[in-house]
Amino acid sequence: MQDKPYNKPGPNGEPKWAEKIVKGIVVGRNKIIVPPEEVEHQASLGCTDREIAMYFDVHENTLRYNFKEFLVKGRHNLKTSLRQAQLRVALDGNPTMLIWLGKNVLNQNDNGTTSDDRRPLPWSDTMDDLAEEVDDVETVENEHVDTEAG
Repeated sequence: MQDKPYNKPGPNGEPKWAEKIVKGIVVGRNKIIVPPEEVEHQASLGCTDREIAMYFDVHENTLRYNFKEFLVKGRHNLKTSLRQAQLRVALDGNPTMLIWLGKNVLNQNDNGTTSDDRRPLPWSDTMDDLAEEVDDVETVENEHVDTEAG
């Protein structure tokens, strides 16, 4: 059995330190370097402005002022990824998702309307019933024309 903890690398159990060069925009009073691509990535994961600002130890307003386009692009990427996932699930045989996408993306609905006036379509189980309804409508229209002429 070892005397030193397993999670401490290096000799004598001491962690090994190194330096890393970070490229980004210098912001805030403390001159913190914030890589824009990391801001965009975190926004694409659904992180809020507050969460991203806390991660980089900057004020939310500073983040929004300096990285607005990266926040917008990241959130756009999130929405695009979600839409792709929804479509994949729907097309793999999820009828509920297909219905939801049809209503929300294609503006489809299930109340049987065909025009802007929102009148329902005539409904019939047989073609004979439909023919009778059409004849009734034509009769009413012809009577209306005869009344105006007479």
